[in-house]
Amino acid sequence: MLNETQIAQLQDWITDTYGTPEALAHYLDLALEMLFYLERDAFEQVEIQDVVMALKGIKRVLR
Repeated sequence: MLNETQIAQLQDWITDTYGTPEALAHYLDLALEMLFYLERDAFEQVEIQDVVMALKGIKRVLR
C-alpha cells in the first residue's frame, strides 16, 4: 500500500510527465496493445500475463 508521500510523488510524476492521469491511461492502453505483437518466446506467458494485470490495475486506478 502506498503511503501519503508515495501517492504525492506518483501524482507529481504523472502530472509532470503526462499532464493528466487520463493521458497516462492512454499510454497504458497502447502498452497493452503492444503486448499482442511480442515475438514468440520473448517472454514466458505467465510473465506477460503478470505485466498485463499490473497495467490494467494501474489503468483502473487512474480512471
